[in-house]
Amino acid sequence: MFREIVINADPSEMRVAVLEDATLVEFLVERQEERRRVGDIYKGRVDKVLPGMDAAFIEIGLEKAAFIHASDMLASSLGLEGFDLDEDEVEPARRRPDLPIQDLLEKGQEILVQLVKEPIGTKGAKVSGRLSLPGRFLVLMPGLSRIGVSRKIANSEERLRLKKILKELKPRNAGLICRTAAEGLSKKDLAQDVRFLAGLWEELEKEALEQPAPAVIHRDIGMATGLIRDIFTEQVGRVTVDSKDVYKEILRYLQVVAPELKTRVKLYTGEGPIFDEYGIEGEIEKSFEHKVWLRKGGYIVIESTEAMVTIDVNTGRFTGKRSQEETILKTNLEAAKEVARQLRLRDLGGIIVIDFIDMEIEGNRRALVDAFRAALRGDRARTKVYPPSELGLVEMTRQRVRQSLHSYFSEECPACHGVGRILSLPSAAMKLERSLRRVGAHSKEKDIQIQIHPDLAVFVLDRRGHRLEALERKYGFRLDLREDPRLRRDEVRIYFRRLKKDVTAEFQG
Repeated sequence: MFREIVINADPSEMRVAVLEDATLVEFLVERQEERRRVGDIYKGRVDKVLPGMDAAFIEIGLEKAAFIHASDMLASSLGLEGFDLDEDEVEPARRRPDLPIQDLLEKGQEILVQLVKEPIGTKGAKVSGRLSLPGRFLVLMPGLSRIGVSRKIANSEERLRLKKILKELKPRNAGLICRTAAEGLSKKDLAQDVRFLAGLWEELEKEALEQPAPAVIHRDIGMATGLIRDIFTEQVGRVTVDSKDVYKEILRYLQVVAPELKTRVKLYTGEGPIFDEYGIEGEIEKSFEHKVWLRKGGYIVIESTEAMVTIDVNTGRFTGKRSQEETILKTNLEAAKEVARQLRLRDLGGIIVIDFIDMEIEGNRRALVDAFRAALRGDRARTKVYPPSELGLVEMTRQRVRQSLHSYFSEECPACHGVGRILSLPSAAMKLERSLRRVGAHSKEKDIQIQIHPDLAVFVLDRRGHRLEALERKYGFRLDLREDPRLRRDEVRIYFRRLKKDVTAEFQG
């Protein structure tokens, strides 16, 4: 399997696509004004203690206080006062994990926490007192003494070998976990990661003592570099990026952690948008549709609610050449792979219920669940698949740490009061910019009229006016922006004025 990472680095939006054998399997996006905060470490102050919920709210400097549960507390993350970095002391006694929250925290107390879940909707961020610093091959866990190996490393002999190495490398008063990428690596490779992470933690401890709460103590690396850290291994054949600045940033990072991989990073210099070149833009558009067609004619229907995600599998046009049972099994097996891909691509999390087509043979039902679990192994999020219910439904859970792709890019439709969804104003504005880039790359026309809804016009002129001016300078455009209240808030119409022609369909992704 050939794995490739493609990065579209716009000044106001970073988009990263992960391809496996030229198929889009993962898509991440980060806007400049909405930088991803998962992994950031804060020095916070306890705002409220809620014994009834066995939880507390921590002020960390965001719009809303962050939530922490007693089970996510760690004794060594408490009581920053009097902490001496230079003194060699025995690891403090562990608090029992079943202590109530009021025995762990009190109002006004300062505490180091790490953001583990972004604010979603009306909910604030979720944080943990169990800190972790990920490297390429290892995760350092300050304040813990245990070691561990990723469950995705299945070979028992390899697990024992890695655990032996971890025992020899483990720093005082910190635990280590081997990531999946550590499989087969030497002690020397892992020791380099330990030195890097231990030095980073020492810097963070000093910063925590100097900063008043609430304060950001450590920002996790940017999305592009973070993805390079997390998945750029020997199995990734190429990384292609369309920004010189991000290209140089990745090379600087690799120079420190893996200089041998630098030759696999390429700078894209084509005229058209990089995602168009790779056929990614069309796949992203499809990811917002409810119905997904399978290659053999079947299809799946994906529906999301606040409570759960439901996925229905249908044979559609596929009739097969043999028995009905065999036709259904083939459809289900193809659907299992596609469902696993769509969960990753759309970043769907929480409770997920899949209604595969009913099968009579017990062996076929087992084969289906086994195939589905195998298809989920490439997912970086934690997943758990339960045996089929009495009704034949496959229930599962998938780790949710941020908004789904659909929620991120869209908002409630004002016309139907939330029954449907439309592109959010930032998403519609970015779509307009990408359309104009396509015009600049593939057409010689310069006199362009843009028709958009008044709400979008206000947003574009207020937040993106300088971006349109930059596109005018780059491509020699003469842009005429017109408001049309008859259009949807997210709708964009593009006209070539000289030709008196609507070219929206030709240049929108």
